[in-house]
Amino acid sequence: MPKAVAKGKKPAPAPYPKGKQVATKAKNPLIEKRPRNFSIGQDIQPKRDLARFVKWPQYVRLQRQKAILTQRLKVPPAINQFTKTLDKNTATSMFKLLNKYRPESKQEKKTRLTTAAEAVAAGNKADQGKKPVLVKYGINHITALVEAKKAQLVVIAHDVDPIEIVIWLPALCRKMGVPYCIVKSKSRLGTVVHKKTATALALTEVKPEDKQELAALVGAIKANYNDKYEDTRKTWGGGLKGLKSRHSIAKREAKEAREIKI
Repeated sequence: MPKAVAKGKKPAPAPYPKGKQVATKAKNPLIEKRPRNFSIGQDIQPKRDLARFVKWPQYVRLQRQKAILTQRLKVPPAINQFTKTLDKNTATSMFKLLNKYRPESKQEKKTRLTTAAEAVAAGNKADQGKKPVLVKYGINHITALVEAKKAQLVVIAHDVDPIEIVIWLPALCRKMGVPYCIVKSKSRLGTVVHKKTATALALTEVKPEDKQELAALVGAIKANYNDKYEDTRKTWGGGLKGLKSRHSIAKREAKEAREIKI
């Protein structure tokens, strides 16, 4: 039989190397450490950005989906022309001119009619005065003015819904030789005529002191819209891919480029 191996004492482990001794901060016995527990029914969760998880109202979802669809799908030129709006400086000077010819508000009209009625009741003849020079609005009225070539300038909103209400108006203006422009937005046009929104506005005449300003505006607008109509008529919109699609295509192209080099 083999001899049993004698069990000797194990040597003591080597002491740990002495490092820098860090001075421990004395804990205050009065302050108890209470770690938070974020499991269900415990501590209140920390604030996070929950925008992705919000159930947005239907109108918000629809307008966001519409904006993305107009980027992804191919947009015909007749609709795409409404994305090319007037530049900020020209639009500002144009609205300054339009605000000079705002129609009277309901309160102003009431005051005028009351004054005229009081004058008639007193036996005096009501003074109607000259016909005021005002901005024209209402799509049917503006159409008639353009067809009669009475409009000197037509301003169309870019966000009319449904777009079919005004989609034909630029073509009609060009055919009749009437300067037109597309601006942001229908609510901004509405403020000029004391309404919530307005699809289009038109100027038929202005006072003598504003004729030079109108001529300068018409010159700039014609150069941007009427003269470029043929280019606009051929320019399609949309067809833009999303961020993920662009990245995947770029990866694929980079991979193909590497394979060609090899």
